[in-house]
Amino acid sequence: MTLERIALALADDRPLPGQAGRESMIPGYRLASVVPPPGRDATRLGAGWRDAAVLVLLYTHGGVVRFPLMLRPDGDGVHAGQVSLPGGSLEPGESLEACALRESFEELGVDPGAVRVIRGLSPLEVTPSRFVVHPFVGVAESRPAFSPSASEVVAVFEPSLDELLDPRSVRSDTAEYEGASWRIPHYRLGGQRVWGATAMVLAELATMLR
Repeated sequence: MTLERIALALADDRPLPGQAGRESMIPGYRLASVVPPPGRDATRLGAGWRDAAVLVLLYTHGGVVRFPLMLRPDGDGVHAGQVSLPGGSLEPGESLEACALRESFEELGVDPGAVRVIRGLSPLEVTPSRFVVHPFVGVAESRPAFSPSASEVVAVFEPSLDELLDPRSVRSDTAEYEGASWRIPHYRLGGQRVWGATAMVLAELATMLR
């Protein structure tokens, strides 16, 4: 599938699959809890919740469509040491789309002017960090000249879209959470374990492209 065909497929008015599209990557402990329906924003959820945006940036490199993932540094944060999409919290007066582009520039050096945003995906509530994450899908005509922020990014990985859509990339293991053992589905992409909110965002995209 070419980048232009992917852009056309995503740009139509089909309803987003939402929770159903993310189901294959939802950790067991999240399924066992009462999760509010998607589509809320932080203000409707009450105090302590914040809006954030992330970008799935598609581009062609080496004859295949790819997208960047980044490894965050170790530390005390909820998502420290995890593989994630570029993104972060919304600033005052900023649109969600602008937030996704700004964060991609600050974290990976991606020029916002080189990105064509195709559409947004379903908002996702991330309880551990109390973010409502708003994903966007964009395309770039060529591979960006990545310049990762040394304070925010340990490494950049560029898995292919074919890898995301390959059923063999779907894995599962178990982990302890709040005193119980739960099934944790994940992707194996670019040699990395991709799970949690990032995997759920990618699962919705994969559902749409299938």
